[in-house]
Amino acid sequence: MSQPSYVSPDLIRQRFSKAMSDMYREEVPLYGALMELVEQTNRHVLESDPQVARQLHSTGEIQRLDMERHGAIRVGTAGELATLARLFSVMGMQPVGYYDLTPAGVPVHSTAFRAVHEAALQVSPFRVFTSLLRLELIENLELRAFAQSVLDRRSIFTQRALELIEHAETEGGLTETQAQDFVEQALETFRWHHSATVTAEQYRQLSAQHRLIADVVAFKGPHINHLTPRTLDIDIVQAQMPAHGITPKAVIEGPPRRQCPILLRQTSFKALDEPVAFTDQVDSRGSHSARFGEIEQRGAALTPKGRALYDRLLNAARDELKDFPNEGNAARYNELMAQHFSEFPDTVEGMRQQELAYFRYFVTEKGQGSAALKSLPLEDLLSGGFLRVEPLVYEDFLPVSAAGIFQSNLGDAAQTRYAEHSNRQAFEKALGRSTIDELGLYAETQRRSIEECFTALGDHR
Repeated sequence: MSQPSYVSPDLIRQRFSKAMSDMYREEVPLYGALMELVEQTNRHVLESDPQVARQLHSTGEIQRLDMERHGAIRVGTAGELATLARLFSVMGMQPVGYYDLTPAGVPVHSTAFRAVHEAALQVSPFRVFTSLLRLELIENLELRAFAQSVLDRRSIFTQRALELIEHAETEGGLTETQAQDFVEQALETFRWHHSATVTAEQYRQLSAQHRLIADVVAFKGPHINHLTPRTLDIDIVQAQMPAHGITPKAVIEGPPRRQCPILLRQTSFKALDEPVAFTDQVDSRGSHSARFGEIEQRGAALTPKGRALYDRLLNAARDELKDFPNEGNAARYNELMAQHFSEFPDTVEGMRQQELAYFRYFVTEKGQGSAALKSLPLEDLLSGGFLRVEPLVYEDFLPVSAAGIFQSNLGDAAQTRYAEHSNRQAFEKALGRSTIDELGLYAETQRRSIEECFTALGDHR
């Protein structure tokens, strides 16, 4: 009997990303305006900056630019997180990185589910930043027990979704019909529900402890909180947002504007105030605000040495500011960031020479068919124009930036200080596996690209 034909996990992920985007556009009207602004900005950059256009075409990123999205969800229990890991695995997504947000007053720790190989990322770079609520940080023991009981009673996955996950695990994949069914069923986990699972007073108590706790506990499932497109110039988007009826947060999170972008820059607009019906209300007289719009600009992935330099410069700027960046000190903060980051090389070659970033290597037209070059060292091949490099795109997130986005949308009152901080071991126990070191993935991609260049030159060193 012939084997069934299974749909590639990469294609399932691509379809799910589009379905998620379509659903979110219906749920959050401003998302449509945001997408139009990002598309206009990207078109403008590609038309006005030939260097950026050339780089995107040469790396193949131009094909994935319009598909690029990252979602964000928050779950409440270890069981929910472990099942999400299985659901994302059907789409070829693995947990990459561990992010602890408690130092910034946000009672969650997180990972990012995404594809891990550069070829899979080209098909669909969809990511989901997934946070697990740390119930042990709720100081009120009675409220903690109540929150646990509410979460224990809910099921955030449809029965059919669970069946399809198990089928994919046992049979090795999903057929075309099953894949379509899976996308539809999985989408239900991320849908917004106007009906809460608690009374108005219980919601108030949860919110008083932390608004994010109420967001996780008081609803039927982990509604998608934002779905982020990638822009090629976030400063233009930030400046243009008010003209499109969108009020941006005061400062762009991440590194300052540079000729050679690094890591991740993010901005967002305030959370929507959405009507909610609590269990003791007959109509939607209550409201809840948690879902917001976000935009990101991605730059070069940094090596451990580069990350250490980035962290030092970021901390120096924030220490000198002596406050959380906000509307009142935004101009000063931007000045300090530019001042401190002048120490970070702002050329591709400068970053490469100092081993601050990861790169992909390509054989140039000049190097093609030149077998005599195979004995030359890498540096000679580069200086001779036989190879060229392009920075590897940073596919992951920054804990300080994530916390800044959370805080700007939850309000300053969310900046609680928790005595207990990182607990990666507990997170990975809940997840059911270890998270993947993102720096190792970048190093491996860089190594593969160098090997491919040498192979193309006839050298199998």
